[in-house]
Amino acid sequence: MVNILIYTAHRCGYCVMAKRLLDSKNVIYTEINVDEQDGQREEMMRKTKRRTVPQIYIGDFHVGGFDDLNALNKAGKLEPLLNS
Repeated sequence: MVNILIYTAHRCGYCVMAKRLLDSKNVIYTEINVDEQDGQREEMMRKTKRRTVPQIYIGDFHVGGFDDLNALNKAGKLEPLLNS
């Protein structure tokens, strides 16, 4: 099973939608809430070059945010990534 990492924040509707989509695929993911520990948002920004949450990695592949994850799902490309 591929490692999935999702950076989230409190009161983030897109984060909730991304986690629901991943939950619907019955996959296990690691969530890092950038509001809960000092330096996590900065680490996420260094790694992703983006400021917004969610930021999602499937393995070493940076998916991006919820819209990107949802687009992969609608195009039928999410399942192959999750099963790689």
